[in-house]
Amino acid sequence: MWKDFLFSFIRRKVVLSLIFGCSLTYCIVSFLLISPKTFDTWKLPHKLDHSSFVWISSEGEWNNTLRKNCRNTVQGKELVADDRGYICQRNDLLANNCCGITEKRYLCESCNTDGCCMVYEHCVSCCLDPQKKKLLQKVLGKASETFRILFAAINDHFELCLAKCRTSSQSVQHENTYLKPNKHCYTTADKLP
Repeated sequence: MWKDFLFSFIRRKVVLSLIFGCSLTYCIVSFLLISPKTFDTWKLPHKLDHSSFVWISSEGEWNNTLRKNCRNTVQGKELVADDRGYICQRNDLLANNCCGITEKRYLCESCNTDGCCMVYEHCVSCCLDPQKKKLLQKVLGKASETFRILFAAINDHFELCLAKCRTSSQSVQHENTYLKPNKHCYTTADKLP
């Protein structure tokens, strides 16, 4: 009986050791066969290439008549900002997810001069103003390594504004208190030079 138990115990240990050894060998061989060029593709760029980035132009590049549907901020209980910069009450949202063109556009009502707003939808709408393009390009250029990962996945002005206006760990202290009442910033918390 003890012999059977001991034999079974040793057999399990040998099988597990073989599996571990084979896995370790596979990992080492795979690692050695990866070319050094592969590691270069894993590095983040020092400057983000947004050559195909779509900005809203002052001529209204995203014209209301050319578009069947809009993207919008979705999350607001009362207000919604669409990807053309219009803000409307959630009840006034059209069937195509757009705010009507008679609504307010590029509204910066609750925003201060530093680009920080009390209301998320105001932040997104204000950020979409074509006159903010140079400021936002500066923000993209000064992005920290953490934000470079996020910004690399952004393709247009609206997506940038959605991402920048969300509150982040930079806008809270002690994980439960906002640093300032204007917590939604399309710039950084401090002024850009």
